[in-house]
Amino acid sequence: MNILLIGSGGREHALAWKIKQSPLVRRLVIAPGNPGMAELGEVHNIKVTDVAALVALAKDIAADLVVVGPEAALAEGIADALGAVGIACFGPSQKAAQLESSKAFTKDFCKRYNVPTADYQTFTDAESAKAYLKTLPAPYIIKADGLAAGKGVAISPDLADANAEVEAMFGGRYGAASSKIVIEEFMTGEEASIFALCDGETALLFGYAQDHKRAFDGDTGPNTGGMGTYSPAPVVTQAILDQTRNDILNPTLAGMKADGLPYTGVLYAGLMIENGRGRLVEYNARFGDPECQVLMLRLKSDLVPYLMAAAKGKLKDMPAPEWHDEAAVCVVYAAQGYPDSPVSGSIIRGAEQDFGADVVVFHAGTKRLEDGKLAAAGGRVLNICARGKTFPEARAAAYAAIEKIDWPMGFFRSDIGWRAL
Repeated sequence: MNILLIGSGGREHALAWKIKQSPLVRRLVIAPGNPGMAELGEVHNIKVTDVAALVALAKDIAADLVVVGPEAALAEGIADALGAVGIACFGPSQKAAQLESSKAFTKDFCKRYNVPTADYQTFTDAESAKAYLKTLPAPYIIKADGLAAGKGVAISPDLADANAEVEAMFGGRYGAASSKIVIEEFMTGEEASIFALCDGETALLFGYAQDHKRAFDGDTGPNTGGMGTYSPAPVVTQAILDQTRNDILNPTLAGMKADGLPYTGVLYAGLMIENGRGRLVEYNARFGDPECQVLMLRLKSDLVPYLMAAAKGKLKDMPAPEWHDEAAVCVVYAAQGYPDSPVSGSIIRGAEQDFGADVVVFHAGTKRLEDGKLAAAGGRVLNICARGKTFPEARAAAYAAIEKIDWPMGFFRSDIGWRAL
């Protein structure tokens, strides 16, 4: 098979790493890729939002399957464009991807189909939003409606901060993404990420993990796209998996089909779990980042047949995936200033050494300079990932690897997996 993988981050590096291991793959092409992914396949410098150029590349390499990593490409309609020329795509249509690209769409959908989630209201002006905030107890959850690279959510501890967040969002903090906002009740509990592969008819559970959204130790600081993950997460019991399938995933798949928007690809349910039940925090229309990294380390089965089955509507014929018994952990190494204003261009030394069989370093935001040196080129720059017989072993291996990397301009959380410990 010839496969085109779209994306340039840590999630896509992890997917490329796993896809490359498949005996079914003859040629792996990646656009735009990154320095780490260049070691695994042919890299083409095409933006993920340049749908016409990506479709042309897929046709040029006679792609049997296109795997879409980032949400931005899905929101631009890459799956629709590939479908129009008869190329199989792992990823939902532009309209189906609204489950991620519009929080208001998802909240309204959940209300119609009784998917358990937080109470909410949607607003297009600051005064109405601030009036609604007065009716709620603190803390306050304020979300930009559109895509904001994982950073469009504010958790405000008091009313003054919440009002300031509302003003900032309507003032253009996230551009068009925050021209509409959602304010919802604060949910307590423990978060988890559960994944399912979907083909419009069938939802096949495909792993779970726990992320750490706040920038700093102790779950403090601003929300980010994720500072680290681990899998398996003790909070996700078999009962939680069953409830998620029955109360959240299956009703969503049936509802999308009923609305004329059959969902294919991966559906990521971010949950808040309390008293043995989960409620939906958000949907993502792609593998989580950095959740994907630990899933790929733990996945024993060949990934490629599952991606193709989802794209071709044949998931009902697939067995449940097999997983390694070992635990996996991912620690995000981010640039100073992330998430608001990450410092770009600093030199990273030692990230490409051999850390041993149990450690993999995925590139998330790097670039190769003309002199061959590796430099930071994003907010989340490296993903230091490890597998171990136990979670403490995996965690220790990841942090030991970080200590061998020379990057003064980077920072990381030292408490990834504290709940599991």
